Amino acid sequence: MTGATAYQLAQVNIGRLKAPLDSAQLKDFVDNLDPVNADADAADGFVWRLEGDAGDATDIAVFGDEWLIINMSVWRDADALTAYMYQGRHREMLARRREFFERVQEAMVALWWVPAGHRPTVAEAESRLLHLRTNGPTPYAFTLRTPFPAQGAEPVTALELPDDLGCSV
Repeated sequence: MTGATAYQLAQVNIGRLKAPLDSAQLKDFVDNLDPVNADADAADGFVWRLEGDAGDATDIAVFGDEWLIINMSVWRDADALTAYMYQGRHREMLARRREFFERVQEAMVALWWVPAGHRPTVAEAESRLLHLRTNGPTPYAFTLRTPFPAQGAEPVTALELPDDLGCSV
């Protein structure tokens, strides 16, 4: 493989829960986990997602904080990821994220390129997030608004993201 096909895009996003997962406040979020994950699994360009015993990642610890939950996946490229993110059920849940998650000032989303076939670990994701928080977007960890190509050269053109969602990715 050469060029972009030798690499796939890993993404991690974490959220600080406003309430326990079994609370009435998070019922809609929890009820939509399986359908949203099934949509991802079937999406064009989807490669892999982190799963725990329940088929989602809500039981996987991140940063040793029980109020944080993690979502991590690998995609063919940024176009495939954004096509999934901003349509259907995922878009609906993304628009409602303030109902379920605390607003946090530090970076909670990071992207990075992985060799095709690589499955990132939680420790790898934590490292990428910490790097982004400390250094801003670099080829090691970046955002959709400030992406880098797989080879780590100059940043590529930033993607146009919907303003109506107030995304800060």
